[in-house]
Amino acid sequence: MELLDPKWWLGMLGPLATVGVIAIIFAETGLLVGFFLPGDSLLVAAGIFSTAAAAQGLGIAPLSLPTLLIFTPVAAVAGAQFGHFLGGRFGRKLFDKPDSRLFKKEHVDKAEHYFEKFGPAKAVVAARFMPIVRTFMNPVAGVLEMNPRRFFVWNVVGGVVWVELLLLLGYFLGAKVENIDKYILPGVLVIIVLSLIPIVREVIKSRRAVVPEPKGRHHAGR
Repeated sequence: MELLDPKWWLGMLGPLATVGVIAIIFAETGLLVGFFLPGDSLLVAAGIFSTAAAAQGLGIAPLSLPTLLIFTPVAAVAGAQFGHFLGGRFGRKLFDKPDSRLFKKEHVDKAEHYFEKFGPAKAVVAARFMPIVRTFMNPVAGVLEMNPRRFFVWNVVGGVVWVELLLLLGYFLGAKVENIDKYILPGVLVIIVLSLIPIVREVIKSRRAVVPEPKGRHHAGR
C-alpha cells in the first residue's frame, strides 16, 4: 500500500520531493517497469503539499509549485517520447516476454485496444488519465508506427493538460481545505477507482460481446 501512497513517497524524498516528483512522472510514463508508480495521485498530492500548511503537517518543506508546473510536464512529455522511441525501435519483440510480477501482456493488449478504438490522437491524450494504460500506450504507439511528429503534438497536449490540471487541483485543495493531509489516502483510493472505471467498462463490454458457443454445436459432425 505504501507504493500507492503519495504521502509516503513525499515523506521519503524529503527535501528532494520536488525533484523526486518530476523523476517519478518521467519513469511512470516512460519506463515499462514504472507502471506501478503513482501518477495521478502523486500530482494531486504534490500540488497539495506545495502549500505551507499541508507541508507542515507532513513535516517537509513546501514543494516548489512553479518548478513543478514547468518541469513536470516536460518530464511527462519526455517520458512518453522515450516510450514511443522504444516501441518504434524494438517493435513487437519489446513485448515478447512471458508474464511476470512486473509485466502482464494484458496491459499491452488494453493499450492497443484503446489505440485502435479511439484512433491515435485521442488514445494518446485519453491514456494520460488511465493508470497503467498511459505507461504502455506510448511504446504501443511506436510499435504501431504512429507518425513521430503527430505523436509529439498529441503527447504534448495530453501531458500538459494532465499534469497542470492535477497539480493545480491539488494546490487549490491544499489552500482551501484545512487538514487536507488527513484525506490524502482516501483521496488516492477514490482517484484510483475513478481512473479504472473506463478500463472496467471496456472489460465488461468486451465480455458481453463474446457470443457463447451454441449448445450442441459439438454434435454437428455426428
